[in-house]
Amino acid sequence: MSPTRAAARPRAPRGRGRLPLSGPIVAPSILSADFANLAAALGVADPAREWVHCDVMDNQFVPNLTFGPLIVGAARRLTRAFLDVHLMIERPETLIARFREAGADQITVHLEACARPAQVLAAIRKSGARAGLAIKPRTPLARAERHLGAIDLLLVMTVEPGFGGQAFMPDMLEKVRRAAAWRAKHRARFLIEVDGGIAADTAPLARAAGADVFVAGNAIYGRKDPRAARDAIRRAVRG
Repeated sequence: MSPTRAAARPRAPRGRGRLPLSGPIVAPSILSADFANLAAALGVADPAREWVHCDVMDNQFVPNLTFGPLIVGAARRLTRAFLDVHLMIERPETLIARFREAGADQITVHLEACARPAQVLAAIRKSGARAGLAIKPRTPLARAERHLGAIDLLLVMTVEPGFGGQAFMPDMLEKVRRAAAWRAKHRARFLIEVDGGIAADTAPLARAAGADVFVAGNAIYGRKDPRAARDAIRRAVRG
């Protein structure tokens, strides 16, 4: 299938959350939130304007262990926001159905974790979720290009995945630029998401490079007023 033909094939998502897709989107990452007050943390995301980002780690693909479908299911019951689930796990194909049943609207898997990426992405689409593909900092965009026509989202990691609160890697901006150029050349429709070290000072740099979705965890939930921090990032990317 050619990238152009794939990009021309619109797909209406069957997710349960709202799906804002116009303009830059801020996606608060609950990895940095207070799980003792999950409802309040989820309330930071405006369902009409923002996504909720869920970082799932298995202590195998990355050296950290976070949460699974149960927390995603709890989040689904507490918010109408679009649930953006980022699987940093080995063999993600074994859990696609579980996360979709829990309420994931979009499921992103790592290219590096998939033996057969095309099949995994197809399984995500078959589940009714939007399909995302993530690449680590050391993974060149060229390795992902054959799959770009079949995805709804490309996640460019701007830190090494595994822990929140890391410093933004500015050299990843060139990868974002190349992804945006590929998208324009092939008239593709996938969104470009950045995750890692995103804050009010770094988000505009990624936006200028071509990013559409900005995952922020510590820069929002690590502040005294998370809503004000979210607003600062929102203003920064809307410029």
